[in-house]
Amino acid sequence: MVKEIAFCKVLQIFFPYSIQLYPNEFPGQDPQDCPRDISKEDAIKKGCLNAEHPDSYGHYREASITQTKHHWWWKLHFVFERIHVLRGYNGDVVFLEEDNYVLPDLLTFQKSMSELRKTSCGDCDILALGNHNGLTGFHEHSSKAETSGWLSTKHNMGMGISRELYYKLMGCNNAFCTYDDYNWDWTLQNLSGTCISKPLKVLVALGSRVLHTGDCGLHQKEDCRPEMAQERVNSALKEVNSALFPPVVSVTDHGSVEHHPHMKNGGWGDVRDHTLCVNYAARL
Repeated sequence: MVKEIAFCKVLQIFFPYSIQLYPNEFPGQDPQDCPRDISKEDAIKKGCLNAEHPDSYGHYREASITQTKHHWWWKLHFVFERIHVLRGYNGDVVFLEEDNYVLPDLLTFQKSMSELRKTSCGDCDILALGNHNGLTGFHEHSSKAETSGWLSTKHNMGMGISRELYYKLMGCNNAFCTYDDYNWDWTLQNLSGTCISKPLKVLVALGSRVLHTGDCGLHQKEDCRPEMAQERVNSALKEVNSALFPPVVSVTDHGSVEHHPHMKNGGWGDVRDHTLCVNYAARL
């Protein structure tokens, strides 16, 4: 599938600490790991490997759940530090996930938003080329953007991250890697306004250029059928095609933003996860 991509240059990277490569040992699920729901007292009696380190809710790690946060943090390091052709590149890197579908004018719109940030939102830290509204109201919103405080539930699709923001995040390496939440995006929201003293401000596309196909991915449903998702997207695209590639993009700046605290989700209490995560920077 990757070899069939012909419209641009492609470099495929591989996460070296995946559970596929380590199915029976950390960072995969070691047979000697504690069961998720065992009590700490029973875990200590049992002598399982991570008995002393349940999460904030008394649960022990599940390798399949911790994988996503590991992969995202490693990928961030790798893209900005190891890919030679990006050395000296100071533009945005757009991060997509396996169940994202991008609209035909994604790159053109990204360039417009980057220019908007320079001219109209100098204090914006990050771009969000997608939102979770699908194509609802796309004709009305296709040429509009707005600013907001970055929220994991709204602005985690099609994120445009600059090298400047990357360095800010690296200053929070330990805070990111030890925060007890298995979600990279909820962890990022926690950093925004704590370790990163000024809450992250996002410039977000009101007409989403990234669609979430929904059925496949980390929280995969039994009826995961990518071909059906693509049919739905293709049908929807026909209805909005005339609103793509707007000649001008306008922005509404809502001013300063605030920190939004949340309740951590847990799943990230094991010190082995903390150590591996922190050490991605040292391994580069």
